[in-house]
Amino acid sequence: MSNYIEYNDKIAFHPGYYIKEIVEESGLTQEDFAKRLDTTPKNLSLLIRGEQSLSIDIAMKLSRMIGTSVSYWLNLQNAFDALIAEFKSGEELVQERTVFSFIDYKYFRENFNLPDLPRKIDEQIVQVRNFLNVATLTVFMKRDMAVSFRSVTGELSEANIVKANIMVQLAANIALKTAAPKFNKVLFEEAARYALTLTNSHSTFYPLIKEAFYKAGVIFVILPNISGSKINGATKKVGNNIMLMVNDRRLNSDTFWFSLFHEIGHIMNGDYGISFDAETCGQEEIADKYAEDMLIPSEQYKQFIEENRFDAKAIKTFAKKIDRDPGIVLGRLLNDKKVDYNDWTLHGLRHKYRVKTT
Repeated sequence: MSNYIEYNDKIAFHPGYYIKEIVEESGLTQEDFAKRLDTTPKNLSLLIRGEQSLSIDIAMKLSRMIGTSVSYWLNLQNAFDALIAEFKSGEELVQERTVFSFIDYKYFRENFNLPDLPRKIDEQIVQVRNFLNVATLTVFMKRDMAVSFRSVTGELSEANIVKANIMVQLAANIALKTAAPKFNKVLFEEAARYALTLTNSHSTFYPLIKEAFYKAGVIFVILPNISGSKINGATKKVGNNIMLMVNDRRLNSDTFWFSLFHEIGHIMNGDYGISFDAETCGQEEIADKYAEDMLIPSEQYKQFIEENRFDAKAIKTFAKKIDRDPGIVLGRLLNDKKVDYNDWTLHGLRHKYRVKTT
């Protein structure tokens, strides 16, 4: 390491640079100077080469030996360290630009009111970094950064990992700002059953479920999806609470409610992480089964299937019988391949949601 640094038209010298001059002017060898300074020749050599920071102890000894102030030497070290930090920050920014290339700044501007900064990439990076409350955007390149990625079918690209981590970070930051009661599993089970009574309340369900979950210590967050995240939802312990996040990736009511109860199933089983598309593992199968049975009681669904009538009227009648949104029944039939996705007579049963954060 050099005993001086130049960066952005600035230059700073390591204290060792000046110590070397003093040693040379003294006419002493480094070994003799080290003995007079009450340190080892190796320690002095490291200082002179800029490979070791100046300690308060050596600064004190130099001030006594040469007649300078302790602060003089510590200020030299601080100035050198500050320019090193600025240099490293510049290098970090270069890496952040790579991460930022995966992100659409428009998502943050439109959904979270970040300022409009056209073509000012570095300023946009600063805004997103500060908003997400991280030291560097490169942390989002770490798989399992905040929660487990569980079992993912297929490889995730760097862009997928970054976007998935950012969605969890957004939800976790909201949860951290929410002072909720301690998580209570019994109350949460009651809140989940209450949520089932609201599947037809398309325009009013969110605040009602959010409040019920809050009382049980679960902070419920719905976010607009970041395109390419490949996630449907996530759960995470936040202090004494649990964050439950789903997004509007699929928009249709059936997939929204299934995603919600899939994540509830994970919480009931004490399993936290991100739910990706097409996951295949025991935890996911258990969460899927929980969601299926909660949304449509298995015995009633079995009887409905045996009747073998899946037109729009039959679906509506069955949905009314079990007090569910018809789209939820349609979604289950589509998943079980009992009806065709191209059957236009059923399209009117699917309600679409849109999430607004502002």
